[in-house]
Amino acid sequence: MKYTIDEVLQFIGDNDVKFVRLSFCDMFGIMKNISILADELPRAFESGISFDASSIKGFLNIEKSDLFLYPDPSTLSILPWRPQQGRVVRFYCSIKYPDGSPFEGDGRVMLQKAVDSADKAGYRVEIGSECEFYLFGEDENGHPTTIPHDNAGYLDVAPLDRGENVRRDICLTLEQMGILPECSHHEQGPGQNEIDFKYSDAMSAADNLITFKSVVKTISHLNGLYASFMPKPLKNCSGSGLHINISLLKNSMNLFDKIQNESSDEAESFIAGILNRIREITVFLNPLTNSYSRFGTHSAPKFITWSYQNRSQLVRIPAANGIYSRMELRSSDPSCNPYYAFALLIYAGLEGIQNGLRLEEPADINLYDAPEDVLKSYETIPGTLRDAVECAMESQFLKQCIPEKTLRKYLQAKSEECSQYEMAKNKEIFEHNTYFYTI
Repeated sequence: MKYTIDEVLQFIGDNDVKFVRLSFCDMFGIMKNISILADELPRAFESGISFDASSIKGFLNIEKSDLFLYPDPSTLSILPWRPQQGRVVRFYCSIKYPDGSPFEGDGRVMLQKAVDSADKAGYRVEIGSECEFYLFGEDENGHPTTIPHDNAGYLDVAPLDRGENVRRDICLTLEQMGILPECSHHEQGPGQNEIDFKYSDAMSAADNLITFKSVVKTISHLNGLYASFMPKPLKNCSGSGLHINISLLKNSMNLFDKIQNESSDEAESFIAGILNRIREITVFLNPLTNSYSRFGTHSAPKFITWSYQNRSQLVRIPAANGIYSRMELRSSDPSCNPYYAFALLIYAGLEGIQNGLRLEEPADINLYDAPEDVLKSYETIPGTLRDAVECAMESQFLKQCIPEKTLRKYLQAKSEECSQYEMAKNKEIFEHNTYFYTI
């Protein structure tokens, strides 16, 4: 439900709300928040709540470090796992400078501009996410271990699948928060799970993904487990992907509904635009050194190709009709900042339409066992984070889509991350210590 400020303040008073969490994401998609008493909420709506932006990596320098959080009333959500007396609610926030101007590193601002560009061109983009994660045991002190919660495989059931009760608790919690899960199941890896939720507009989809990750981690911990969204936490097992399903609507008609049986030039050009820019935007879709261990194995793509239904492709068109018709991007992973990622995919797709790009013929083969001479004809996505950073640094497209200061700081941080990884004597330990406890 979309609330106004007056409705929010009425809700706060009527529902014994005592604490308010003002949430936002840093440049790298990590949730941050400030907690205020409910009595302070009118001030937050009016003039914002300040925080030290110099302590958030990639935001501001210490000499000018104040930024302000302004809660978005439409994102009101009760946190069901907190006490029912003295309730806690959460808002996502806009980030602004002291003069009230938007902070250029705010991913929600960036995504809104992309949504507005699509709207101006006559399109509505809807997105649904399929997010994979691993469940590991915790030790007697509640600290994460690397021991998977079970040894089940794809779509297994209890007692082999020991995660079904946790998934149930996660789905019920999401439902209480207004996020509608569509399905959940055990994935291929030991302790690996997937929960998919209903498509929505792009901004809600990004907000929902951040909420989803927070809920998964919280409910897992309450069950004595540690949830990891690290792309490849176990070396020889399936990686965790974030499959991004995109529908393109024009005049309330889903353009992907026609792509299965007849030509849909706009939908095809949208896909072609994403394929055309995928190398340049990969650093935002796959932002960790560990991200690149997924590619080319266990159903994760490597080549810049598309096809119908084929899960070895970068982009596939699932077998679906009506409102569920869509394209599915299979390269991205859960460590990305969804606001940046969704914005760039929208911009790339719109550019494809604007320029009338045409799709190459579909690669209707299994790319995991295709002959080497066939594979040589296909371009690949970047093979390392360093490759992805270098592609991004040369991209004029990114300079048009992302504010210069934000792009520079993001790529500088990722370049430094590459250098630390390259200097590490044991790269596996480096990735574990750098990512396992934070992603």
